Amino acid sequence: MTLSLDATQLDRYSRHIIMDEVGPGGQKRLLEASALVLGAGGLGAPVIQYLAAAGVGEIHLVDDDIVERSNLQRQVVHADADVGDPKVASARRYVEALNPDVDVVTHETRLDASNARELIADRDVVVDCADNFSTRYVVNDAARIEGVPVAHGAIYKFEGQVTTLTPEGPCYRCLFPEAPEPGTVPDCAATGVLGVLPGTVGCIQATEAVKLLLDAGEPLEGRLLFYDAMDMTFETVPYQRNPDCPTCGDEGITTLDGIDYSAGCRIDAD
Repeated sequence: MTLSLDATQLDRYSRHIIMDEVGPGGQKRLLEASALVLGAGGLGAPVIQYLAAAGVGEIHLVDDDIVERSNLQRQVVHADADVGDPKVASARRYVEALNPDVDVVTHETRLDASNARELIADRDVVVDCADNFSTRYVVNDAARIEGVPVAHGAIYKFEGQVTTLTPEGPCYRCLFPEAPEPGTVPDCAATGVLGVLPGTVGCIQATEAVKLLLDAGEPLEGRLLFYDAMDMTFETVPYQRNPDCPTCGDEGITTLDGIDYSAGCRIDAD
């Protein structure tokens, strides 16, 4: 049974289709899926590449930045000719050249509390490639309210971490109740980052996203995966849902209104 995949699609996705865990039905699910990728930079680049190659039919890209030459050491969906262009436009061109099955919807904006729920609602998965804590907490809270799973990743110099936040499992606030104090965690512009590191971490995020869309395997729900590129080691640390978590606990939030996402990104109890 081909489930209406055409001849070109049967050829393009043949290595998926012959797998029992995917098959033609799973590939059709991917083609009908809608993913939001937050950030078209270091982590977002490999995520965009592999979701598009896998045939995820609709990919929403959210980023308000432009391509700079210093990005090209790691942000592999952009090229020298793209310098000065919006990252979402450059990434869209990359996807259009790679896979005509994929519809790219660009949002040249910064995701924040005012637009997060609208951007996340109706997506099947969110891949969080943000580079700051405030945005990560907004994504976590909005996705939990909307019931959308999140494949989260972060990098620092030679190290990366990945976890998956499902509507049923613990959330980002269960893992990190508060953000570090501003200025205590420098960004890659100040400390640098190994160019291939986001490729590894972003590929793991893309793997988690595809698994979620296929409803296959075991996601990193309640598990934080640490990757150390210098030692070439992986370590997984379990964490649990906090019943008193202000986002996903017994009295969890239902709106982003009134939440201060500056500084520690705390949700204060009433």
